[in-house]
Amino acid sequence: MSNDSDATDAPGSGTADTGRGGAAAGGQSGAGEHEAAAAPAGFELGTDGPGVILAGLDGSDSSWRATAYAAGLARRQGAVLAVAYIQPVLGAATALAGAAVEETTQEIAEELLAALRDAEERVREVWKVDWRFLTMRGDPYGGLAKLADELRADAVVVGVSEQAGHKVIGSVAVRLVKAGRWPVTVVP
Repeated sequence: MSNDSDATDAPGSGTADTGRGGAAAGGQSGAGEHEAAAAPAGFELGTDGPGVILAGLDGSDSSWRATAYAAGLARRQGAVLAVAYIQPVLGAATALAGAAVEETTQEIAEELLAALRDAEERVREVWKVDWRFLTMRGDPYGGLAKLADELRADAVVVGVSEQAGHKVIGSVAVRLVKAGRWPVTVVP
């Protein structure tokens, strides 16, 4: 992994316009030739494959597996890996301990970033991924959804919930899938 950008613009295709018949200028179109297929106008932004893969990381084992999976996808696809830690907001019960909780969530973000840099160092000689670490305050679903939209993420990868209560009220992964706005991979 690397948090340094190595992205370069792809050069133009440099192919000659063959016209509607499929033959180069001055040539005859043979009976077996077909017209070149063209994507409809406005079909895509001009890239093949994903440009940004967003991984949700909260420090749980499943979120680390999801981040590793997303890193592999990003490496193979030449995409940017955006790793996001959404710092939980205070509930009414913890409002009095606000400063302490805020400081703790910031410390968690710093520890996650340090662990990511450590992992990058260990695998630097084997493979490299352009990655970014992002953190913000909010509920995990809302934060990941906002970042996925802002980054125009092509995929979102999260770990399966390890909390028993999520089977009743719904996990972040289930909510992301139900939103139907991005391809979502849930890693066990």
